[in-house]
Amino acid sequence: MTTIQRMMATLPKTYRRLVITKLSNNFREAAVIESVPFPDAIKDDQVVIRNRYLGVNASDVNVANGLGGYSDGKPPFGVGFESIGEVVSVGSKVKHLSPGQPIASLSLGTYSEYQVLPAKQVIPVPDLNPNYIGLMASAMTAEMAFRECAPLKKGQKVLVTAAAGGTGQFAVQLAKLAGCHVIGTCSTDEKSEFLRSIGCDRPINYKKEDFKTVLKTEYKGGVDVIYESIGGRMFDNCVNALALRGRLIVIGAISGYSYDAKAYSSSVLPRLPLALLMKSASIHGFFLLHNTSEYTSAMMRLLKLFGSGQLKVQLDNGKNSPTGNFEGLESAYDAVDYMYSGRNEGKIYVKLGDSAKL
Repeated sequence: MTTIQRMMATLPKTYRRLVITKLSNNFREAAVIESVPFPDAIKDDQVVIRNRYLGVNASDVNVANGLGGYSDGKPPFGVGFESIGEVVSVGSKVKHLSPGQPIASLSLGTYSEYQVLPAKQVIPVPDLNPNYIGLMASAMTAEMAFRECAPLKKGQKVLVTAAAGGTGQFAVQLAKLAGCHVIGTCSTDEKSEFLRSIGCDRPINYKKEDFKTVLKTEYKGGVDVIYESIGGRMFDNCVNALALRGRLIVIGAISGYSYDAKAYSSSVLPRLPLALLMKSASIHGFFLLHNTSEYTSAMMRLLKLFGSGQLKVQLDNGKNSPTGNFEGLESAYDAVDYMYSGRNEGKIYVKLGDSAKL
């Protein structure tokens, strides 16, 4: 029996998925695991995929709270953005994919053992490699945000906040590939060492150094491009650190997402127009969901960089989690908590089935 025959013979009658049943920015309260029947039939242009690795993102909490335009905000609906898996069944009009094909998927509802998707929404990849999880929402956001909002030039100073996290690690590397001087914020000495290993010129462990003081003393002329994902006080500090004609790219604001987020009164927002005017600076928001037509081309560029060794992927399957590795759909709750604990080093992912058992 071939691998494909074994795969088709073991398709289940039911499968499990995470579903948002009530709106809340407490992920554990919002999401439940349900069992649903395996589809008897699919449309001509659809595929059934089996997910093997699931990416964890800060915006999972926004989805659970009905924010961001990911859904219509009316439960129940799926959650999760990205997965690596393989095709198990194809519609009659799907010619470019076949059972057994490894694929990447960027679509709402990936916290699921199986999915039915339009074939055009899946991207063929060389193999079932969990590293590709990092190249999806996290790396794509960095690559496309720089390309669209602040094309990088050699010699520029680039600041990346949460630089050792899922998307920050790629912003650091892409800026270095462009010939920039890169500054990265992080919270531990281990993360500082990791940042140095991927080319960061000046890691700043804000638990040991005062972020504002470092920027004022070592970068008196300011920073040309800032890649910002934290929000709150960090956003304020970034605005103040902009150089003349500097550009600040906002790709997130994790400090304000979760249910226990602390209220913060900004000292910058009331004077933001003047702060930007006096430096001829600008702020750009970048939301990956608005760029779906670019997913495949961005993934191909990133796969090329990864395959050539120019881009490294740091994954975290629960390295510093008190609950251990994230395996199985149930571990998604712990994985989201881990994201907000700030203990992760790199892109967090959940492992589902073992492809060797097919």
